[in-house]
Amino acid sequence: MHREQTLGIFKYIVLACVSTFTCGLGKKSAMMMQPAANFQDLPFSELLREDEVIALVDDDPMILEPLAEFLRVSGLTVVEAGSAAGLRQLLAQHNVGLVLLDIGLPDQSGSELISAMVTSHPDLAIIMLSGIADVHVAIECIRCGADDYLAKPVKFNEIAVVVRKTLVKRRLIYENKKYQEDLEQANFRFQLLHQLSLKINSVYLTTTELDKVLHAILVGITANEGLRFNRAFLALFDEHKEHLRGRLAIGPTCREEAGLIWAEMQEKKVDFLEMVEGLHDCAAHDNAINVIVDNLQVPVANSQHILIRSAMERRSFLVSKGKTEVEVDQGLLDLLGEDNFVVIPLFSPRSALGVIIADNYVTRHAIRKDELTMLELFGSQVSLAIEHSNLHNEMQSKISELEQVTHELDKNKDLLVEAERYAALGQMAAQMVHILRNPITSIGGVCRILSKKITNEEWRRYLDVMIKETARLEGTLGELFDFVSRAESIKEPAYLFPLLKKTVLLVQPTMTKQNVSWELDLDDDQDVLVDMDSRQIRQMFLHLIRNALEAMEGGGHLKISGEVREGRVFIRICDTGLGLSDANLSRARDPFFTTKTYGSGMGLAMVDRIVERHGGTFCLNRLDEGMEALVELPVHG
Repeated sequence: MHREQTLGIFKYIVLACVSTFTCGLGKKSAMMMQPAANFQDLPFSELLREDEVIALVDDDPMILEPLAEFLRVSGLTVVEAGSAAGLRQLLAQHNVGLVLLDIGLPDQSGSELISAMVTSHPDLAIIMLSGIADVHVAIECIRCGADDYLAKPVKFNEIAVVVRKTLVKRRLIYENKKYQEDLEQANFRFQLLHQLSLKINSVYLTTTELDKVLHAILVGITANEGLRFNRAFLALFDEHKEHLRGRLAIGPTCREEAGLIWAEMQEKKVDFLEMVEGLHDCAAHDNAINVIVDNLQVPVANSQHILIRSAMERRSFLVSKGKTEVEVDQGLLDLLGEDNFVVIPLFSPRSALGVIIADNYVTRHAIRKDELTMLELFGSQVSLAIEHSNLHNEMQSKISELEQVTHELDKNKDLLVEAERYAALGQMAAQMVHILRNPITSIGGVCRILSKKITNEEWRRYLDVMIKETARLEGTLGELFDFVSRAESIKEPAYLFPLLKKTVLLVQPTMTKQNVSWELDLDDDQDVLVDMDSRQIRQMFLHLIRNALEAMEGGGHLKISGEVREGRVFIRICDTGLGLSDANLSRARDPFFTTKTYGSGMGLAMVDRIVERHGGTFCLNRLDEGMEALVELPVHG
């Protein structure tokens, strides 16, 4: 009678503990507790996991052997030990789910083992067996982590009831943990999808930004907090929709690094997309993944390939042992090295975009239907990001085209205005040349004749001034005539460097007179043929050289160099003169603009026109000391 009362007290204590635990789970956990009646109806063997066993530890063979046999008959797998050392060996060799532990072992007290086992095996259930009915011992064992306490001798059917109750409780705890993990995973997934949606909707997805978003999604697919796939591959159609090509991938190497990312993310409470930046180049070091991505290419013409069918038909396929409702290409199986994987399509309302392939290459876990559904949700985010990026790129392309058209319109408008301006200028200049040339020539000729006949030196000086000024007017009229002349250039292949050298020789006396040193850097071995009107080209170079000399009236250095590169010849004429200000530099090639006291301002405008007629370009550049005139002309052939 005393033993039964004691057992009643023990059961009351255990039930109170279970009741307290159940109340602490909260409303959501209580929902998971509702299938308890179903667990009560399950056979013993189904209350344990597939590879779990029950350890029976007692140094009394009279109890150990019949109790072990009873439990085996009940459908449980039982392993036995008679000491604490034997128990440790069983825990090391087997996946033990429940221990029936005698409190009085020969080498160590069973109550001393409880704390160590609870710490090293947190999922282990413990039922203490004792030949002494002591309430204080029972309470101490339960406080240390035991699930129940039985006093010997006890009937086997009572042991069966306590074992079932303990296993049901353990199963409920396991299901609750799994439920909590599922909730945390679902929360992580939805947070990730929310962040990705904000990212997609808040920035223009350039190619770089798109790669970051796609990489983040693949990380979410393979993360322990995400979908837990071992590998994920992204394949997209190329620009011309001719091939499906591998774009990005995440493999085991990245998953290991991702584990550190999750821990740091939770510790610092930072944004997922900020943390995944540090993982962006991880796949670059995973050679196995890179080989697969580089070789993942399927022509669109292969319409029966599972990847093409998935993309075009917008269907997901779950491949198990290399089989699914459509034929699976053997080349794909060989490339992946895996025959269990899932393929989901990526598409927009306008077109098919590509596919995502995911598998459990390392763990070999089967892929469930709910994982396929969640993967499709992630795939929709990939599709949205890609479509958003495509629309952005198309918009940028249209904007660029419009800007180019606007630029061409403005350019054509400026050319039209300039053409009308030059036409009016040409007409005026032609009339001036026609009206003024003959009188000025006559005045200059008469002055020259009188200068030869007059012996009075004072009158001769006056005549020399008249001769000089009429010559300057004749030169100005000549420049005007050359500028407005519309005669076509007569181009013939000719060597440029010899012509340039002869032009320099024409001004050599002037350079000597002005104390200007000069340098020619023209390689005869690299001399090139240029289609040119030699007279016009000589006139152009002569004017540029004279301009340089006029800027160095007090002496200086003139350097002329030539360079041939990529079918073009570049001639540089550099001086150490006074140079031009920014304002004057921008107007230097305008007709009639000049900074000289004497001059028509037509020289550089004429140079610009001659170079343009020869298909080249001309520009002026300010140097640290002086100016540079750069002429670029196309090489013959």
